[in-house]
Amino acid sequence: MPELHFDRLAEPLWPLLNKFYRSHNSSMKALKGGQLWVARNSEIVAGLCLSPVVGGQWLTGLFVDPALRGQGLATRLIAHAIAPAEGTVWLLCHPDLEGFYTAQGFSQQTVLPQSLAERLVRYKRNKPMIAMGVCRQG
Repeated sequence: MPELHFDRLAEPLWPLLNKFYRSHNSSMKALKGGQLWVARNSEIVAGLCLSPVVGGQWLTGLFVDPALRGQGLATRLIAHAIAPAEGTVWLLCHPDLEGFYTAQGFSQQTVLPQSLAERLVRYKRNKPMIAMGVCRQG
């Protein structure tokens, strides 16, 4: 595999992340107003979004090309994306992913901002979900 680069995607290139999601039939969407991070060689092979919330950032849209899973891309992309973050980085995920995110330093021992707490309640009406966070000093 060619060398991968982990970068924050410039705003004019944001449609490329949504194109990547769609090409894999993913329901993920890049959120406007956030920071989009990607792993890429000649093409995007993984992406995520960090959106500002009170006290930190909300991590959403983590997706790795299925053909490249199991190679640590998600771990490396998360590390690059949250390294400059200050405050807490939160995420909402299926309980089956707890072990993966715990290995990245996230914990369920976190206090959600109200906007994410309300979202978690809504999401849990339709599927099992947990909230996790990791405190960053920047």
